[in-house]
Amino acid sequence: MSVKGVAIYTFLSENKEEINIQENEEVVIFDENSVDGWVLGENSRGERGLFPKSYVNIIRPRSDSNVTDCSISPAGSLGNDSPHLPSTPNTSINSGQIYDEDYYDDWDDWDDRSTVVDDADHSNTSTTGANGHIFQAPPSNNPNVHYRSKSVSGQDSMASARKGSMVGRNLNRFSSFVRSGVEAFVLGDVPMMAKIAESYTIEMGSLGPQWKANPRPFICSIEDPTKQTKFKGIKTYISYRVTPSHIGRPVYRRYKHFDWLYNRLLHKFTVISVPHLPEKQATGRFEEDFIEKRKRRLILWMNHMTSHPVLSQYEGFEHFLMCADDKQWKLGKRRAEKDEMVGAHFMLTLQIPNEHQDLQDVEERVDNFKTFAKKMDDSVMQLTHVASELVRKHLGGFRKEFQRLGNAFQSISQAFTLDPPYRSDALNNAISHTGRTYENIGEMFAEQPKYDLFQMLDKLSLYQGLLANFPDIIHLQKGAFAKVKESQRMSDEGKMDQDEADGIRKRCRTVGFALQAEMSHFHQQREVDFKDMMQAYLREQIAFYQRVGQQLERTLRMYDAL
Repeated sequence: MSVKGVAIYTFLSENKEEINIQENEEVVIFDENSVDGWVLGENSRGERGLFPKSYVNIIRPRSDSNVTDCSISPAGSLGNDSPHLPSTPNTSINSGQIYDEDYYDDWDDWDDRSTVVDDADHSNTSTTGANGHIFQAPPSNNPNVHYRSKSVSGQDSMASARKGSMVGRNLNRFSSFVRSGVEAFVLGDVPMMAKIAESYTIEMGSLGPQWKANPRPFICSIEDPTKQTKFKGIKTYISYRVTPSHIGRPVYRRYKHFDWLYNRLLHKFTVISVPHLPEKQATGRFEEDFIEKRKRRLILWMNHMTSHPVLSQYEGFEHFLMCADDKQWKLGKRRAEKDEMVGAHFMLTLQIPNEHQDLQDVEERVDNFKTFAKKMDDSVMQLTHVASELVRKHLGGFRKEFQRLGNAFQSISQAFTLDPPYRSDALNNAISHTGRTYENIGEMFAEQPKYDLFQMLDKLSLYQGLLANFPDIIHLQKGAFAKVKESQRMSDEGKMDQDEADGIRKRCRTVGFALQAEMSHFHQQREVDFKDMMQAYLREQIAFYQRVGQQLERTLRMYDAL
């Protein structure tokens, strides 16, 4: 049965099976059962094709009222625990339909199903606290991860919870501020652990708070995508060779391994903009162009991961990059899934500076970043649209126009041969060669996007995902600010001890420092990435037009000898 929906994001098609949808555009979905997160539907212009289900609000009329209920299609395997959209859901489909080998095969080759931790249950634990359990993490080989002792008092924790409960809770339980557990952290409802096996430091830089750099920086290559089969060819997948520079030993990973790591990152790092993985594709998964595109975008994803001072030190990421033994992989995977320092508890791992920051100044800085991020998001979307249109022109319009021009020159040359006494073979050959030159130039235009525009679109896609994360992250800080103001009002009215209000303010400072550190990292990486993107694009453009010029110069010299 078809249903109506409204697009919440703009999607630009990249192959003939897909269609464009614009933000706020009304669409019709023919079947809600998605295939790897893609649905078949029709846009307002009558075009039919595939688009991501997570880009659309499905409109459902309520049976008991005249009110329309717009529900967002679930995205990702984390359900409501993941505030980061868009992503594509993990769904089951009937045999005979298109499927992604990375999701609909047995996981026996890398884990036992019975030992997989349920994310929903785990997220409930992180939201409501650790139920008094003390986290005992096994020793880590990562020198950047160490134990730091924390004094813990059950009486203090209970008192803190009682005091925090005096401040009103957010009634919207689906708010990212609530789901992430940051509300519970700010109100003091997250009990302190006796031992915290990891620590991430925020320090003051010249422009404000920033993450302390990874003391062992590294890069990681992704190469050699290879088509593999198992079960005598029944199931097929692509394997990538992943080689971290600080180890120098490759491991082989499938897309589902990347997706597992991505979901662990979303679950753990509440206040960090985790880059989106390249989206899954319902058709043409094994076509050469798609495999190359996915590899390029996985490389960008990996570059962002290794450049981030916090993500690059995550033990689960280290396990992903280093583990080559099946048995050890399963153990590390289970340990990552049982990690208690996720969501609200991740905030306990942060070491913040002693410098005083006025919360009003912080709020103003966050507001400025929010304005910047919205404008940058719009600009990135605009450039993505323009670049996509230019790719289409290169592949179609430009090639066709140059071919038409070349054919016209060829026609002139043929006409000049029809009266033999007056034919000039040298001139005719030169004109004919000119026609072939323009046909070749048309092919050069069709080939050029793979050297410049594709790389630009890859980088823009990465930043679309990063920017899409910030509204929810900023909402965490806004929610924390609101609790500070509410607690101070209650203290002024004598309804709360000032010490309790000060505790909420102190924990809000932690959230504020973390957000500012993430903002600072985003700006630093943005400058590097966009400098590299523009330089690479201009270099390729210069080289391209130089090749075109050389073709034309060789053709011109044919007329000099006439």
